[in-house]
Amino acid sequence: MTILITGATGQLGNAVVRYVLDRTNEQVIVSVRSPEKFTLDGVEVRQGDFEQPETLDFTGADKLLIVSGEAPDADTRIQQHKNAIAKAVEHGVGHIFYTSLTDADTSTAGVAVVHKATEEAIRATGIPFTFLRNGMYHENYLGALAGDTVAVSTKDGRVASAARDDFALAAAVALTTGGHENQVYELTGSTSWSFPELAGDRFRDVSDEDLIAAGLPAFVVDFFVAIREGVFAEVRPDLEKLIGRPTTPIKV
Repeated sequence: MTILITGATGQLGNAVVRYVLDRTNEQVIVSVRSPEKFTLDGVEVRQGDFEQPETLDFTGADKLLIVSGEAPDADTRIQQHKNAIAKAVEHGVGHIFYTSLTDADTSTAGVAVVHKATEEAIRATGIPFTFLRNGMYHENYLGALAGDTVAVSTKDGRVASAARDDFALAAAVALTTGGHENQVYELTGSTSWSFPELAGDRFRDVSDEDLIAAGLPAFVVDFFVAIREGVFAEVRPDLEKLIGRPTTPIKV
C-alpha cells in the first residue's frame, strides 16, 4: 500500500505526514512544490505544482491525499485542484482523499465554492473518495484573541473549531485504516465558543465596514460574517470518532 500526500511542506500536510509515519510502515510519498523545504526522513519526495500539471506524478499511489491548495482567487484554486484530480485519474490512483470544508455543498461561506466544485470533480471521476470536511482551525483566531482589544464583527456567533493537529491526525487515521470509501466526514471541535465568551471585557463589537476600513482583508471579514450567521457553530461527532478522543479545546 502506497500513500501519497500533497502540500506536505505546509503546516497541515506536514503534520499529516508525521502522523502517517507514526501509524504505518507502508510506503509514503509526498508531492511538494519545493522539495528542499521538506526535511522528514523515510519519505520519497516528488516535485509537483498544481499550477503546472505536467510536473505532477501520482503514479503508484493507492491512496492520494489532496491537501487544498492556496491561490488568490477561487477560479485559480478550483483549476489547481482539477489539475491534480485529472492526474490522479491518468496515473490510476486507487482512492482520493481531499481536505474540504464543513458543509461544502451547502455552506454560505464564500470559500465553500472552491470545495464544492472540487468535491464534484472528484465524484465525477468514479474513483473511491473520502472528503475530510475540516471546520475552522483554532490557530486562525488565536492572534485576534491575544490582543488587548478583540474587535470583531461576529457578535455572539459560535465557532466549533479544533486544533490543526487534530485535523491532521484525523486525516492520518483515515489514510491508514480501512472502511472510508465514499465517506464524507464533517470535522469540527467537540465544543464551540464565541469571541465575547473568550475575550470577556476585551471584546468590542464592530461592523464589517469598520474592519475593512482598518485594512482587514475581505476574505477574513467574510469568515466573520459566516461566524455571525452561525455557519461554523454546529458541533459534529466525526472528528472525535476518527481520533478516538475529544478534540483539544482552544486556549487563549
